[in-house]
Amino acid sequence: MRNATLIHALARRAAALLALGLLLAGCASEGTRPDAKPDGKVAEKRAIERWEFLIKHEAEKAYDYLSPGFRATKSREDYAKEMNNRPIRWTRVLPYRSTCDKPDVCVLDLQIDFATKMPGVGTDVSSVGFVKETWLRTGGKWYLLPEAKSETGGK
Repeated sequence: MRNATLIHALARRAAALLALGLLLAGCASEGTRPDAKPDGKVAEKRAIERWEFLIKHEAEKAYDYLSPGFRATKSREDYAKEMNNRPIRWTRVLPYRSTCDKPDVCVLDLQIDFATKMPGVGTDVSSVGFVKETWLRTGGKWYLLPEAKSETGGK
């Protein structure tokens, strides 16, 4: 049983590496001029659209905003189930800052308002968080490149 778990973990990592390689190969073949300035507003607009789908519990639609490499590693159904069943409820997204130092890469900082039930309290408790997202332009379109997580769920 332990060998099967190890083989499954290795297969998932190999698939993720292959997908990342394909994504990077696609980015390299774009042919964007090195001096071209990215349009951070377009990336920001797509990021907000994605979060609005997550807020409405429509993660199956937010899936289309994920990089092609990431989508190669996780099905739409698995992603939607994972995101729609989170113990927190996102309520609002606001752009905070964008940094686009490379022609096809923007790093966006977003404010995410959320609510969650607190054990023992019985009511929702609201709070604010900030997320940093990396968006890549490939094929003329901006996609979120999710952070890689280790097998234990940490960074």
